[in-house]
Amino acid sequence: MHPILFELPWSLGSFGHITVYTYGVLLAAAYLLGLQLARHRAKKRGLDQNRVLDLGIYIIISALVGAKLLLLITDFRTFTADPRELLTLARSGGVFYGGLILAVAVALWYIRRIGLPLWTTCDVFAPGIALGHVVGRFGCLFAGCCYGKPTTRPWGITFTDPFAAANVGTPLGVPLHPTQLYEAGAELLILILLLATERKGKGFAGRTFWLYMLLYAISRFIIEFFRGDERGAVGMFSTSQFISILLVPLAIGMLVYLSRAGAPEPKRARKAA
Repeated sequence: MHPILFELPWSLGSFGHITVYTYGVLLAAAYLLGLQLARHRAKKRGLDQNRVLDLGIYIIISALVGAKLLLLITDFRTFTADPRELLTLARSGGVFYGGLILAVAVALWYIRRIGLPLWTTCDVFAPGIALGHVVGRFGCLFAGCCYGKPTTRPWGITFTDPFAAANVGTPLGVPLHPTQLYEAGAELLILILLLATERKGKGFAGRTFWLYMLLYAISRFIIEFFRGDERGAVGMFSTSQFISILLVPLAIGMLVYLSRAGAPEPKRARKAA
């Protein structure tokens, strides 16, 4: 597609002209839109706006670091065989699951530390994560990363930009499954479902967050069958499929537990709220 959005006329000496990448712009937009939605939802629930904003910044930083760390782990052989490939970490968004796992861990630590209501705060951020992921996957589409397997389906997408091939190994001139759009579409459906069902039925704190985890794990497991890029494996499954297999029963278990427990917030969090 168009991995390079534009180049600025100014030069940085031996580094050449300043290049603005489409992926980077859309990734920034994804984080900002997700954070804005989370702030809006936090305000409606009476949560401290400043603390929610601080939490959002922690989530963004940890998500970036975690995504790149999991990419480093899954492609460890590639990086050790040619250390110059480590430079691609700066240009790549990484593996979403890595960012999600580290962001959730950091968020749980920070929420408990400052005394926000744990599961209510997680519910506030869940739709924002889905919204950001929708936008972020369009960044993947423009960059050519996270590409699919070859296909004869009429909706297959053909990449032609040599930069995409050089940067992330995107096959050129071959119709591929548009897995970036598959995932963006799945995330959009999840977002709509989360917002539409949030006030339905027996509500309890944590339902929106763990429902997001459950639905994303299922959709990601399925979409992985259509992915064609190298992303590591655990046995017969890709790394993301293996994480999905672990996440589905965990999410179901937490939904059952929280619904039966009446969604009690930690005492410290209730007192602070």
